[in-house]
Amino acid sequence: MARSDWKRPPLVPLADGLKRISLTIAYDGSRFNGWQCQTNGVGVQDVLNEALGGIYGVKVSVQGSGRTDSGVHALGQVCHYDVPLDASSIGDDRVAMALNARLPDSIRVLSSRRVDGSFHARFTTMAREYWYFVKAREDALPFDFDHVGLYRSLPPIRLLDGYARVLEGTHDFTTFACARDASGSMTRDIYESRWCVTQDMFSRPMYRYTVVGNAFLYHQVRSMVGTMMCFALKGRGVDEFRHILEARDRSLAMTTAPSAGLYLSRISYDSDEYSWFEEGHDGKR
Repeated sequence: MARSDWKRPPLVPLADGLKRISLTIAYDGSRFNGWQCQTNGVGVQDVLNEALGGIYGVKVSVQGSGRTDSGVHALGQVCHYDVPLDASSIGDDRVAMALNARLPDSIRVLSSRRVDGSFHARFTTMAREYWYFVKAREDALPFDFDHVGLYRSLPPIRLLDGYARVLEGTHDFTTFACARDASGSMTRDIYESRWCVTQDMFSRPMYRYTVVGNAFLYHQVRSMVGTMMCFALKGRGVDEFRHILEARDRSLAMTTAPSAGLYLSRISYDSDEYSWFEEGHDGKR
């Protein structure tokens, strides 16, 4: 779809006397009840707000590029917050160091920088990239159970990749939408969708699924991964997978993959990176 159809709200100008700081962070999702502030557990946002309040001496509320569910990890989540210009003498590029001294090891701030009001962590995002890691259960190590999706075996990578290519382009993803998704439209743009063979740090075999899109529905990536794995383990054809996508019928999807294997790997704010998609509107290179 054209970017003009994304229906994002207009940006609110940055108020006088305030500055905006952007953070890029990584976190171990197994330690948190998701990204968002919680009433029934601890969210990553809760911990960041508290640490930032300690640095600036004022209440701080970070806004993320998007939510991650309980158990989902991040390698490159982006968020921002606004604080008074004179709230702290710490240099904006040194906020990362100050935060890491206050945060638990399960959250690391990779960078901090000052941005202007034309930047919004969520509403100026151009693309979101997720990775999903899969291993055969017989190859699992003690470190994998909270960080990798485990299956009885690894099916043929060419079959999985065949399914993945079907997902590229602009589609109605009702088949892979959670019943709790409240989005007004189920249509999303998928710029890249592919599987590859890789290894863990101990040289044990694993697969990685990479998917990049303008936005995703609630549980969409995990639903796509779970269905692709189930299809491949049963040896079902690519045309069958294409059929369930086009049917727009949630009952045709298989199990939702575990949250442990999912990572928000990167957020892009580069309007040129996927401009080829915008120019064609049909998702074809």
